[in-house]
Amino acid sequence: MMGRLSLRARATVLGTVVFAVLLTLGSVLLVSTLESRMTATSDQLSRSRVGDLLTLARRGALPATLRNVDENGVAQVVLADGTVVAASPNVMGAPAVAALHPGARAETSTFPAPDDTETETYRFWYASGPSPAGTVTVYAGNSLETVSEASRALRWALGVGVPVVVALLGVAIWLVLGRVIGRLDRIRAEVDRISEENLDARVAGDGVPDEVGRLAATMNAMLERLDTAARRQRDFVADVSHDLQSPLAAQRVALEVALTTPDTVDTVRLRDEVLGATADMERLVGDLLVIASMDASTGPAAVLMDLDSVVLEEAARARVGGAVEVDTSAVSAAPAYADPGDVRRIARNLLENALAHAGSRIELSVEVADVGSGPWAELLIADDGAGVAAEHRDRIFDRFYRADTARPRHGSGLGLSIARELAERNGGTLDLVVTQPGATFRLKLPGSPTAA
Repeated sequence: MMGRLSLRARATVLGTVVFAVLLTLGSVLLVSTLESRMTATSDQLSRSRVGDLLTLARRGALPATLRNVDENGVAQVVLADGTVVAASPNVMGAPAVAALHPGARAETSTFPAPDDTETETYRFWYASGPSPAGTVTVYAGNSLETVSEASRALRWALGVGVPVVVALLGVAIWLVLGRVIGRLDRIRAEVDRISEENLDARVAGDGVPDEVGRLAATMNAMLERLDTAARRQRDFVADVSHDLQSPLAAQRVALEVALTTPDTVDTVRLRDEVLGATADMERLVGDLLVIASMDASTGPAAVLMDLDSVVLEEAARARVGGAVEVDTSAVSAAPAYADPGDVRRIARNLLENALAHAGSRIELSVEVADVGSGPWAELLIADDGAGVAAEHRDRIFDRFYRADTARPRHGSGLGLSIARELAERNGGTLDLVVTQPGATFRLKLPGSPTAA
């Protein structure tokens, strides 16, 4: 049944029922406490009166009429033969309320006693003691009707007040939840209207800095991230399409020229153009596969490895062709805790970037840097090229970003981006160290599992 109700109705019913149960239990406890306190007060008064009357009886100073008794009280002093020797005004002339013979220790009991024209139930305290006329028994009590009347009045008030309070609370819960759920529903409706075509739309909050307001802010932050991711995806697809189109177009033009004028074709040049374009496409596809594997991977397979060995192997590979000098004299032993495949890819991408921009020389250095968290392996790759202009330094690690669009493109524009993502995936960092002329990139990797 509750499952078919709305959240607002379920919360209202649940809150009202819980509050009603708590109020009912509190009311029962209140009535019980009132009766207990009133009875205890009455008992204390009756016991005190019994003691006072026994003292007067022992001294022979007991008056016939006991006037120090309130209108709800009864007091009698009775001889052993049942003769009433003293009584309060409301039972003056009435027979003894009881024929009990207690000891000197006060006892209590409940039984009826006359009160003017009617008989009521009293809670008596009584005790016996000596007097000049003989042993007397003193009875002092208070009507239980007083306690009953107070209890009935409180029950009636609670019986009327509790349902009214519960009803008012239910209405208040319903109204408050209606306002809150209404605000949530507006947020839901606004988010529901947002699609891939208008990810730049945002939820219009009402400016109230509460949980619902924070939810609206969180939704806007999420939409901002989705919008950014969508823009990056569109840019990514556009860049990939452009970078694939360029070598394909170059091959097409070269082949069409060869087909149109086969007698004048320079086959060596045609071969070089087609192979170069194919190499560009192969490099781009390889970079895209690396990005896809990074996005799908759960994490690197980190082991303790020698960073210097990987750097020396990649440096030897970079020397093929001999156009740029690669200096490895500053490479020293440095263990790193990382994925060997990732480290090799980082070193290769950094060296390819340096080869593309160096004038005549690249310097490599590897060393161990000890910081507070443990040893770290550090690789520096410096080239003597034109360096990186200040306006490009913050973006050179973005995917497909090329700092110099005026000169021929070197690579896909993914190398540095992949290198940084791989470094961060292994718990390290990759930064540009500003130098002039040239540029220096610094790779730092944890040297042990505890440093990561």
